[in-house]
Amino acid sequence: MEKRVSNVYTSSKVGSSNSVDSDYSKSSSLNSKQETLVNNETSFVLLPGEKRHDLKTDVTYVCPYNGLSKGLLTITNYRLHFRSQPASDKEIAFVLDVPLGVVSRVEKVGGASSRGENSYGIDIFCKDMRNLRFAHKQENHSRRTVFEKLQMFAFPLAYNERLFAFFYSEAFPEDGWTVYEPVAELKRLCVNSDTWRITRINDGYEICDSYPAVWVVPNNAPDELLKQVASFRSRNRLPVLSWIHPQSHATITRCSQPLVGVSGKRSSDDEKYINLIMEANARSDKLSIMDARPSANAIANKAKGGGYESEDAYQNVELIFLDIHNIHVMRESLRKLKEICFPATDDKKWLSSVESSLWLKYIKCVLSGAVRIVDKIENMSTSVVVHCSDGWDRTSQLTALAMLLLDPYYRTLKGFEVLIEKEWLSFGHKFQQRIGHGDSHHSDADRSPVFLQFIDCVWQVTKQYPNAFEFNEHFLITILDHLYSCRFGTFLCNTERERVQEELKRKTLSLWSFINSSPEQYRNPLYGDFSTVVQTVLKPVASSRYIRLWKGLYCRWNPSMRAQDPIYQRTRELLVLQEQLQRQVDDCRFDSNNKPNYQHTRLASPLH
Repeated sequence: MEKRVSNVYTSSKVGSSNSVDSDYSKSSSLNSKQETLVNNETSFVLLPGEKRHDLKTDVTYVCPYNGLSKGLLTITNYRLHFRSQPASDKEIAFVLDVPLGVVSRVEKVGGASSRGENSYGIDIFCKDMRNLRFAHKQENHSRRTVFEKLQMFAFPLAYNERLFAFFYSEAFPEDGWTVYEPVAELKRLCVNSDTWRITRINDGYEICDSYPAVWVVPNNAPDELLKQVASFRSRNRLPVLSWIHPQSHATITRCSQPLVGVSGKRSSDDEKYINLIMEANARSDKLSIMDARPSANAIANKAKGGGYESEDAYQNVELIFLDIHNIHVMRESLRKLKEICFPATDDKKWLSSVESSLWLKYIKCVLSGAVRIVDKIENMSTSVVVHCSDGWDRTSQLTALAMLLLDPYYRTLKGFEVLIEKEWLSFGHKFQQRIGHGDSHHSDADRSPVFLQFIDCVWQVTKQYPNAFEFNEHFLITILDHLYSCRFGTFLCNTERERVQEELKRKTLSLWSFINSSPEQYRNPLYGDFSTVVQTVLKPVASSRYIRLWKGLYCRWNPSMRAQDPIYQRTRELLVLQEQLQRQVDDCRFDSNNKPNYQHTRLASPLH
């Protein structure tokens, strides 16, 4: 994150947490003057487990907005830290602090024959919409070690090293790994034992290695039937319960596409199982299958052995295609959006450029699909089965968004954390492949901003219902920042099974530990019991008239598009004011209730 700090320096404390390791000592030979600079001007606080590995004292940051800044560049096993050297004490130092997990690729610029000023250096391309360039002097020979350290710590998996999350060891008052407990969440949902049951048939992840260990399935579906149905679904991802309506008992179940193939294969077990899901809801004799894909894509998947449910084979079922495109289309759309937002923004072509990226169109499609699911559940009391191809990308977007709109609990701080743990992490969204944690293959076809789109959709809903969410924009941006940072274990690996094998709960910290240790930073001052919206189902308008570009996220590195007042500080001030006013109200009520019940005789006054 870019920030400005006052030109006041403090000496580094000597200790294990901020000592320069032996590798750094070997690669750097500092004279006494340089050592003074190190002690006085690079004393940022290191995280527990973070170590300095390289430092260069004459590097130029080529800022696309503010020009050139000469200063000191530090590389640790977690971050890149740059601090400019102001010409006088009155000037403000410029600070750049970038977790290396956010780096997508690193490239050298210029060579031995480069002659132009600042034409020799390093380009850093990031996953959070920005690019960075640092110029080095050829005679200093500083570029080589910086490039090597950046490669090593930004892409540790390429060097058979571990991500920073495995070295980070800070103490927090709450263990974020305990936020989500599957059975406790099912009890909160009041799953009816007469129609649904909990099964641990997948306890060893043998039936489906990308599903959680705990499932909820129709009560009349024996384990043997579950195995047969799994074999007819892509990746063995059979339909299991995500959410149940507290009154109507209409449900959201999620799965992957059926393995119909070109020949149009049928499975009596799968058809029976889908019917059991419908029968578990006594208020409706129909079932809606929401296929996230465009119909053409679903038909094309038949050639690969997949496909979709035929309304002829599945009785009392309606099939609806939601026209949400695949991960490759979304990746290309984000690439176009990045070109528009960073580094320059062309005012004359701004609106047309944003529209041509199609990003807002795709956000609208995802949100519209979730609204259609909510309509079926809330207004028609009809159960819904949701799937895409494999059921871990668009399916997660739709089920999580629909649950957010239906259930006020998921609109609280901890409820939203539970929603992410449940619908994204436990159900096997492939975070490792979609984000590429510690992986140097930046052009991998599996990369895609699926989770980013979901968070964007959540932000869109908060704009339409500003009183309905306990959390604020800062909360959403913090989640996205640490989606990339590799500081926490929350978003590492692809599946619950892999996280268990890697012992992430024992070896790494949860992002929720960090967030829940200071929840006041992430609370929305407009949220409260006074708002009737808190208790209702949300029905956002999924229209181009309401969908807007999230400038606070995508354009936050551009100073000309950044709000001048720090909104997070203002939010904290409003929360403190709200608390003070509430105390005054409580005091007044207390005084009123305890006031003696007798009347005073008003004395006559010459003035009144």
